[in-house]
Amino acid sequence: MKELYISPPCCWAPGVTTNQEWSEWKNGTRQIACTEEAPAISFTTPIFRRRLSQLSKMTIQVVHDAVQEYCCADAKQVFISFRGEIKREFTINEKLIKEKEVSPSAFSLSVFNAPVALAAIACQLKGGYSVIFPSDNNFYNALTAACAPVLCDDEKEVLLVYADELVPECYGNLRPVQNEPMAFAALISSEQKDNRFSKLSVSKQTPSDFLRGIL
Repeated sequence: MKELYISPPCCWAPGVTTNQEWSEWKNGTRQIACTEEAPAISFTTPIFRRRLSQLSKMTIQVVHDAVQEYCCADAKQVFISFRGEIKREFTINEKLIKEKEVSPSAFSLSVFNAPVALAAIACQLKGGYSVIFPSDNNFYNALTAACAPVLCDDEKEVLLVYADELVPECYGNLRPVQNEPMAFAALISSEQKDNRFSKLSVSKQTPSDFLRGIL
């Protein structure tokens, strides 16, 4: 099989933001805080970021950092999420049940591709994007799909983006046991662009395990 290479990831999670803190997380000495904290994304305008969710802000942050670090503004983004805008979706459904209507502006920010679309706008990216929902919590299949354009030589590289926000308490006992908000972005390439890139190994693992492997 054709060899693929992956860059070190750009990551963000509550309580784990610096390289040192991510190293501690990788080694099991630091935990991600299960809070609704989000990055400041101060490189965007206040009016742009005013109504954005934790998920969208985390996605924008890691995409911005990866584009700055690897000069990959032309790369296609592939966005993976298990839950999408789950807090906003609950609010919309609740309003729909109670008031029989949905705000168009709220709906536009709740769709599954909203975070990566907002990242493209914030970072002025023109490479396009795809979104993948991993059925049955199968990150392996999503990762394989993300790699497919590079394996098939349709793309020289893709920017892999994963993000999931905190599932709020309103979901009760439906909240997952692993309820850690986290986002990361890494460049998958058909060539080893520099010595920071390592060979990509795709196996059946969780996003957290995958992230630990490429940190």
